[in-house]
Amino acid sequence: MATRVNMTAADFIAEAGAETLTDTDTLDFFGHDVYQRGADLLCVVRPKNTAELSAAVAAATSQNIPVIPRGGGMSYTGGYTTDQPGAALFDLGAMDRILDINETDMTVTVEAGCTWAKLYEALAPRGLRTPFWGTLSGLKASIGGGMSQNCLFWGTGRYGTAAQSCLALEVVLADGTVLKTGEGFTRPYGPDLTGIFLADTGALGMKATITMRLIPEAEAHGYASFSFETHEETLAALGEIERAGVTTECFGFDPSLNAIRMQRDSLGSDARALGKMMKKQGSVWGALKEGAKVVVAGRDFLDEAKFSLHVLTEGRIQAAADDDLERARAIALKHGATETENTIPKIIRANPFGPLNGMLGPDGQRWAPVHGLLPHSRAQACYDAVIALFASHKEEMDRLGVFTGTLISSVSGSGAIIEPCLYWPDASNPVHAASMDPSHFAKLPKLDHDEAAWQLVQKLKAALVDLLLEHGAAHLQIGRTYKYRESLDPAADDLLLSIKKKVDPNNLMNPGSLGL
Repeated sequence: MATRVNMTAADFIAEAGAETLTDTDTLDFFGHDVYQRGADLLCVVRPKNTAELSAAVAAATSQNIPVIPRGGGMSYTGGYTTDQPGAALFDLGAMDRILDINETDMTVTVEAGCTWAKLYEALAPRGLRTPFWGTLSGLKASIGGGMSQNCLFWGTGRYGTAAQSCLALEVVLADGTVLKTGEGFTRPYGPDLTGIFLADTGALGMKATITMRLIPEAEAHGYASFSFETHEETLAALGEIERAGVTTECFGFDPSLNAIRMQRDSLGSDARALGKMMKKQGSVWGALKEGAKVVVAGRDFLDEAKFSLHVLTEGRIQAAADDDLERARAIALKHGATETENTIPKIIRANPFGPLNGMLGPDGQRWAPVHGLLPHSRAQACYDAVIALFASHKEEMDRLGVFTGTLISSVSGSGAIIEPCLYWPDASNPVHAASMDPSHFAKLPKLDHDEAAWQLVQKLKAALVDLLLEHGAAHLQIGRTYKYRESLDPAADDLLLSIKKKVDPNNLMNPGSLGL
């Protein structure tokens, strides 16, 4: 009995059965996300299945210990970092099994820690995939995290965000209860209970398993790239292309982000990735030709481009993919585009889950994106405001070595993502070292912490968040960064609070996330 009296809180959680770590290095590593470090953690819990997850959550919250879910660790919005010390962080990476692939009902069920890359590779031999099939960080990013953050990229131009491919969930609530939502083959059935826990950034419960729709993998593809003189032309073309419904992905970069990408990427790896893709499609000669085209085109084809836009199409037969591509091409040219080499979309599609080397700038600078999702009717005004904000801080940014680049992307049925990325001279953190390709990370200059640059970035990020709120933007990775509750109708906010109170009466499930 004396032993139990002297047990620490972490020991009590460990007794529930899941691996529980308290060493200094582990706690420090898991205290970081891509952007910053949160408060000190009590412990890191690594459950291997839903039963261990449920028991450990119940053990922690029974001791009034906050619990925080972490997927692949790719958050940069405070999704799993908190300013409240003493929390138990749940690393769900060991819950990575693919539990069921049902080719009759066209569904797949996975544990929350399964990565997008692992699922895609498992489905590929069957000629299947999910409609939304991952983020560019999918080598590390987990499906549970993607459903919590409502991520986007692969398939977003046609099928929307991650949440729109989800059919059902198993969620562990704050008291350890395992809640099953949905029937697993259709959504919704009655009120959308599954939807309550999607895009919640882990504030309402921890996802244990996810069931998603399956579709046949595309058999034919099309690629095109365009340059524009202005962001107005680029956004107008992107909007019309999205409304036409002809692309699976449509994205672009401003001149600064184009320049950053050209510095960072490798011609040799580009050629190899394209060759690998062509060989998979059964064309050795095609592999040689595509690799040669990359080397010949080099990275000069966008040097003089003001803005770039890249489109990818797909279909059951090549004629369908080509027809969609021709429609996208006609729209882009109508808005003043010049067609350029389609190297970038081909390279990205050839290696959809590549190494996460964009987490630092070309000379080792830190990176932090800030995004807003806007209807096309408001996108240009918001982009203008972003430009004006940076112009008003130009002198200070230049002096401290802070620079920006902006990405835009279409989201089917919703509008346009505008994502200014901040770069600044500063020391990397452990998440960068663990996530990037080791050889690439080793080549980058190792910078020291720059407090003045960091403070300016903090100020710029806060100003961007306020600007996006003023323009009525929505957000995906809400975490602890975006002002979600400030954007809600008062009656909707009351409903959110009542749901939180029901599923987490003591506010122990990722407190502070989602503004709760």
